[in-house]
Amino acid sequence: MRLKTRLQLSTLMFLQYFIWGAWYVTLGTYMLTNLHFNGTQVGLAYGTFAIAAMISPFFVGLIADKFFATEKVLGTLHLVGAVLLYFASTVKVFPVFYPSLLAYTLCYTPTMALSNSLAFHQMKDPGQEFPSIRVLGTIGWIIAGLIIGFMAFEASVNQLYLSSIASLILGVYCFTLPHVPPKKQSGSSLKQIIGLDALALLKERSFAILIIASILTCIPLSFYFSFTNPFLNDIGMVNAAGKMTMGQMSEFIFLLAMPFFFKRLGVKKMIMLGMSAWLLRYILFSMGNVDGLVWMLYLGIILHGICYDFFFVTGQIYVDTKAPSHLRSSAQGMITFATYGLGMVIGTWFCGKTVDFFTVTEGEKILYQWDKIWYVPGFFAVIILVLFGLMFREKRKAKGKSIRY
Repeated sequence: MRLKTRLQLSTLMFLQYFIWGAWYVTLGTYMLTNLHFNGTQVGLAYGTFAIAAMISPFFVGLIADKFFATEKVLGTLHLVGAVLLYFASTVKVFPVFYPSLLAYTLCYTPTMALSNSLAFHQMKDPGQEFPSIRVLGTIGWIIAGLIIGFMAFEASVNQLYLSSIASLILGVYCFTLPHVPPKKQSGSSLKQIIGLDALALLKERSFAILIIASILTCIPLSFYFSFTNPFLNDIGMVNAAGKMTMGQMSEFIFLLAMPFFFKRLGVKKMIMLGMSAWLLRYILFSMGNVDGLVWMLYLGIILHGICYDFFFVTGQIYVDTKAPSHLRSSAQGMITFATYGLGMVIGTWFCGKTVDFFTVTEGEKILYQWDKIWYVPGFFAVIILVLFGLMFREKRKAKGKSIRY
């Protein structure tokens, strides 16, 4: 890959995840303390991202692969997204805030699959080349978190202003990216046009298991994305958003190490390790809110490198290697549907209800029973880990050798 192309893709990843990191981590704190939404409303607001993730695969299959150049679709979506984010920043009531955030996420979510697809299009060996490009996205998320934390934007509308400005910059920049032409196919059926042809990949056992695992695992992990920052702020951690970037710092390290793990562990073991790390994180969070055990909170944050890279990024690379070239954008859309879509829709609703259930009011003071709240995703993580430990058992050949994937 040429140096110019590498720099272009790295900048794309940096801005792509800077935008997301500038609002996604701390929006729950903003909604609880500034807008005074309840836990269910916070969960529903985070669920807009999941709903958008369910819709985006159809958009990607309909628009990106078939009719328009990928870089132009990316640019247009980010420019519209900048306007919608600014509008959301002016809203103070849930019935208006919710649809405005949903409209924004409908624009942003397709760009995740499209940015991956555009990057993979420039690579000969994604397993070796993609991690060093994608790591700039992690750096973007870290920089966003540090800015939010040190500028005390966690409960402020300024986080939405920052995201809107970054989205505007990326929208303009996308039009300078390497050209990825549409893949027009004569006589295409409706199934092919909207990307449903990628469903044929589910006939392969390992691919189908990955999709199912993605859906179920995203139910308990919704608790982390929606309520970790409010949790840390509520128990008095100073600069919680800045300290949460330690998770992305560990993600940076593990992204660079992924080629090493791919060769020695394979996809199955990496995903199982990622799922195990999620379970350990919830145990640490449930126990760490005690004097002398604060180190558990930091360890739970640092585990993010294994939690995210070994589950999400491994899945993205695996999907790209399994899908034929004409289905890659649609296949990336499918994994987005599974990881950020269906599972998150259920999970964000469920975690909001759980927080409300374990919230008590004493006079005018609201008390969150965080230790009990974190027990719930931990319990689900145990069940899912055991279930998929059984489902991921490798088939055996007649001669007794197992097939690794």
